[in-house]
Amino acid sequence: MEKRFEGMGVSPGIAVGPAHVREAGTLEVPERHVAKKARPAEAKRLTAAVILARRQIKRLKAQAQKDTVTQEMHFLFDAYLQMLEDSRLVRGAHDLIQGKGLNAEAAVQKTLTGIIHAFQAMDNAYIAARVEDVRDVGNRIIRNLMREPLKPFSQAAPGSIIIADQLSPADTAQLDPARIAGAATALGGAEGHAAIMARALGIPLVLGVPDLADAVSTGAKVIIDGTRGTVIVNPTARTLGVYEQLKVDARKVAERLGHMRTVPAVTRDNVTVALAANLELPIELEMVKRNGAAGIGLLRTEFLYMSRDDTPTEEEQYVALKEIVDAMDGKPVTIRTLDVGGEKPAQGLLGDLGEAAASALGLRGIRLSLKHTKTMDAQLTAILRAACHGPVRILLPMVSTVSEVRQTRDALNRAAQKLKRRKQKVPNPLPPLGVMIEVPAAALAADALAQVSDFFAIGSNDLTMYTLATDRTNEHVAHLFDSLHPAVLRLIQFATSAALRARIPISLCGEIAGDPRYAPLLLGLGLRELSMVPANIPLVKQRIRALDIAAATRRADAIMGQVDPGRIAALLDDFNGLS
Repeated sequence: MEKRFEGMGVSPGIAVGPAHVREAGTLEVPERHVAKKARPAEAKRLTAAVILARRQIKRLKAQAQKDTVTQEMHFLFDAYLQMLEDSRLVRGAHDLIQGKGLNAEAAVQKTLTGIIHAFQAMDNAYIAARVEDVRDVGNRIIRNLMREPLKPFSQAAPGSIIIADQLSPADTAQLDPARIAGAATALGGAEGHAAIMARALGIPLVLGVPDLADAVSTGAKVIIDGTRGTVIVNPTARTLGVYEQLKVDARKVAERLGHMRTVPAVTRDNVTVALAANLELPIELEMVKRNGAAGIGLLRTEFLYMSRDDTPTEEEQYVALKEIVDAMDGKPVTIRTLDVGGEKPAQGLLGDLGEAAASALGLRGIRLSLKHTKTMDAQLTAILRAACHGPVRILLPMVSTVSEVRQTRDALNRAAQKLKRRKQKVPNPLPPLGVMIEVPAAALAADALAQVSDFFAIGSNDLTMYTLATDRTNEHVAHLFDSLHPAVLRLIQFATSAALRARIPISLCGEIAGDPRYAPLLLGLGLRELSMVPANIPLVKQRIRALDIAAATRRADAIMGQVDPGRIAALLDDFNGLS
């Protein structure tokens, strides 16, 4: 019988093919007490499992480097190898063996659980998604100890649909589009490596489908709809016909949008809009170029710091940033400085995570950088060196005061002087220094911040969260998260007007930037730069090319006179012809 499951579509597209079910299941980790005299031998058993895991990761890294698409996963495997050194995970497991007498499997599992809980406590979707990295390394050690290795996807038949409990970051390196047509898992998030990799490779992916592996057997026909988040097992002939037509329609839309890559984002009344891309990981660079981005409007540098026990060196950061700047071939790259929480970033995310890291109102963004000046100085120096290879802007997260910008500018000048003393090249002039408008204080103080900033970038996701005191990941209040709330729109308008008065550039890089529905409102408020997920650029560009700025401005003025979010949404949808 046909079975239909609903999940979260994180990589668009439709795939039809035979299921390849990875029956991993939950690891039943044995727990037993180890006598004192047997503990050295148990510690040696753990060490051997860690050494084997390192060999496995090195093989995956070598395979990834052979492939033109996945070679940029090497930084992830380097992070894995570091986690398999003297990290909190390995140290913690050894401590439990020696101190508590736990067997190696249980020691790794207990340490892993503690680390994962610390990650999940952090109010940051990107950081929380790095749970997959740590879990994969820990489970790899446990499987080596239990001698239960996972089978590679190379055994799947061509055109297969992968069905699994989850796709680990290491699994993503094996997602070959020539063999794998689509995938669906019970676990995973939109910010994880599996989702990012699938989008980069164009493989439809649906996550969050519980008990899926139990409902399908290898060889059964499966439909994956990564656009709508649907998985259909044993589809009827009628359902297959419907989805074949959807594939044809999607192909026509893709062809229609294909030419958008080369045409400018210009309104009907000849107003130019810059459409840039947000970049999470270097693997997405190909998507950025394929979708015709005007540049990178938000490069999140957290990928350099994730899943490691120390902070990256200046040289490591420079090499990674230079590759991105070079790849953009003269198009501007806006690099956001480190935006993670935690008292001790020098220990990475596996360090001692206290309350300061768990709170959205705690030590994060520019606050953390200014507290840990060595970390900030190394990053600024690396950015300056990368800026010698192409146009770069520096963006500061979580700014709320003028003094934070001034202190950072002083640090930037010191970094430039250090490079000069080292007889290294320094960009002249120095890269523009900008502020993220993502807390209400920054929006309300935008006039003052504009006097010390070279540009603004509105982060509408966090601005909405902080303005409405709403966590959209909390099921009890998620319905209150609304970027069309009049308070949010007024803060966006206030910040935009302040930037225009000061004659500095301003962009918006939240989710609403990548939704064509919001384009008339954002442009009507005066924004001329938007940054979004690369795949959304053609859709937004198509909407912009059909817009008249004068009409959009009039509708934005009417919307700003409203007090009810429902009425605001109705006015916007009416303008878009959706009502």
